[in-house]
Amino acid sequence: MKFTGKNVQISPSAIIGDNVRIGDNTVIYDNVVIGDGSVISNNCIIGEPTADYYTSESHQNAKTVIGKNALIRSHAIIYEDVHIGDGFQTGHRVTIREKSVIGNHCGIGTNCDLQGYLTIGDHCHFHSEVHICQFSAIGNFVFIYPGVILANDKHPPTEQVKGPTIGNFTQIGIQSSIIGNIRVGENCFIGAASVLTKDFEDYSFILGSPAKRKGDVRELKSDAGEPLYPWKNRFSRGMPWQD
Repeated sequence: MKFTGKNVQISPSAIIGDNVRIGDNTVIYDNVVIGDGSVISNNCIIGEPTADYYTSESHQNAKTVIGKNALIRSHAIIYEDVHIGDGFQTGHRVTIREKSVIGNHCGIGTNCDLQGYLTIGDHCHFHSEVHICQFSAIGNFVFIYPGVILANDKHPPTEQVKGPTIGNFTQIGIQSSIIGNIRVGENCFIGAASVLTKDFEDYSFILGSPAKRKGDVRELKSDAGEPLYPWKNRFSRGMPWQD
């Protein structure tokens, strides 16, 4: 029974939209806005304060916004100063740190860790166990598969950190790592277990450790000889262009 109202704590300053359900043992902190029709499952924390809260009595939570029709599954922790668009979904045990900006119709899978100070566009889908470092910039329609890591430091430890930039419609295969202030262009395909430490142009087929450009994705064919990329020409499930 997830929605009995047991041990639910909601700040008086929180704004909860119409037809929102909040699961047991969930905490909604100050200055949180939750859009209409959203579901916050059990044992979640929305608006988790940053470290200053624990050392300063004058700390005031920054505004946290979750758009309409979200589905936040159990044990998710979303910090203060996070802004998320409509139609957002998570798996379980997701962490989203402060100063994350996420667009509309995105999905973040189980055990994902978004370290904050980052931007994610619309219609992005991250599978389980994905780590996104601070200062990353991810475009629209980017799919990231299980175990992928985006890291912002090529030579740790250093104070000079900046995350990767990922172009629209790029697909990042399982267990890949993208390290440092590099740019991966639009419509790229990164094969499984690749390690990227340099820039790649649009439409690159990227593979290996260290990763190399193996060709143009528009040259990749299915077993039937049909073009595989750009993938938006052959895949529509859940996309705005779905019939």
